[in-house]
Amino acid sequence: MIRDGRIATAGAAAADAVLAEAARRLRAGALVAFPTETVYGLGADAASDEAVAGIFRAKGRPSDHPLIVHIAAGAHGEQALSRFAQPLPAFARRLAQAFWPGPLTLIVTRQPGVATAAAGGQDTIGLRCPAHPVALALLEACAAQGVAGLAGPSANRFGRVSPTTAQHVRSEFGDDLFVLDGGPCEVGIESTIVDCSRGAPVLLRPGAITRAQIEAACGEPLRDRHDLSAPDPRASGTLAAHYAPDARVRLMDARTLQSALDVLGAQAAHLAVWTRTGMRTASPDVLRRRMPDDADAVARELFAVLRDFDARGIRLIWIETPPNAPEWEGVRDRLQRAAAA
Repeated sequence: MIRDGRIATAGAAAADAVLAEAARRLRAGALVAFPTETVYGLGADAASDEAVAGIFRAKGRPSDHPLIVHIAAGAHGEQALSRFAQPLPAFARRLAQAFWPGPLTLIVTRQPGVATAAAGGQDTIGLRCPAHPVALALLEACAAQGVAGLAGPSANRFGRVSPTTAQHVRSEFGDDLFVLDGGPCEVGIESTIVDCSRGAPVLLRPGAITRAQIEAACGEPLRDRHDLSAPDPRASGTLAAHYAPDARVRLMDARTLQSALDVLGAQAAHLAVWTRTGMRTASPDVLRRRMPDDADAVARELFAVLRDFDARGIRLIWIETPPNAPEWEGVRDRLQRAAAA
């Protein structure tokens, strides 16, 4: 039985065969892990509540914590929109036109009776069209077999560090899960989430797409969630503590971090520091890693770095707080949630 779909290095015919096999499995109610430009997703037929229940069991995720549904581009994507969502408000349609395929999730009003489990029982649903070529090819293959969309949270145990390679997924779930290998993820952090269900755009989770880009595309300012009478819909990745490695994460400015290293001195052990600023330490047992100066580069490697620290037996991770600049908001959000765990 095929357990591993190696798309990244396969020829066209082999890749088509692997995608067809994955689509058959999904139509039959099985789970398949697949790459997106953000992170790897754990996919199931979004319209099948029974199949989606398998995601919640595999991840250990509460069933009232909604999943994002991934849909195809083009004609199949339009059909999926009509299947899962009520007509989009004009500003949401503009966002979809600007950023799909891409790392943007829109929370919209759900069609009654469809994808109830994927929506966590809410009357809203999160939809996105991913930009990764393997994800798009898989969604097309699924649509051809009658699977309109894939519920696809990150392919890791609930609350843990998201996977950005196929090997990360295998380390979470073992060899029995069918994994499409599309290489490392280009973006590296989960999609930006904009709630469009309350008549005005509200940012629920920052990501690679910035506030300014969202406002320019939708033609109106983002609203503060506290200005709206209705409460936020529940959405993926918005818990206070999330994306956490086994090691304890602490964020500090460069001066505080260096002072803490000086206090520990030569006794420091099982400690890793990830900083943009060069750090001194008297201990040979402190693992030092240089953080890139570019926010996009940090996002690409963030989860891989945290996983590597865990693999090395690190117990405490000290990270230099990212700059308070718009392009760093997504990275800052993930690190703050990791530190809160």
